[in-house]
Amino acid sequence: MANITLLGKPLATSGYEFYYLGPMEECADCKFKKVCFNLEEGSKYRVTALRSQDHECHEFDSDVVTVVEVEKLPTLASVPKKQAIEGSKITYKNSECKNVSCEHYSICHPIGKTQGTKYTVQKVNGDLDCPLGEELVSVDLF
Repeated sequence: MANITLLGKPLATSGYEFYYLGPMEECADCKFKKVCFNLEEGSKYRVTALRSQDHECHEFDSDVVTVVEVEKLPTLASVPKKQAIEGSKITYKNSECKNVSCEHYSICHPIGKTQGTKYTVQKVNGDLDCPLGEELVSVDLF
């Protein structure tokens, strides 16, 4: 079953990917908030279809939002080797690494993943060569 949400008209294109980072407080009284806020906070989504309905929205520069169908996507992340088991549920722990020049920094600090939240390891992608010597594995978290 497709998730339905609203996106600003310029962003509403098939294949567009975005992270849903949560509701905006300016939208608390909007009649469309249940449609906009029905996605999982911190998750990545891809637009799979556009619907013909447009609505006025004063929070977007275009003042128009479009109804779209989206699918949730896994997030590429690093986890300790002992947690890298396909299908397992893990409690995510933020990386303490501060080396922003590391080629794996974005995997070790994935957008939207929250310390202490449970995620499913959907796929194990392989070992990472960590400059600090940590035994880390690249996985798709869902």
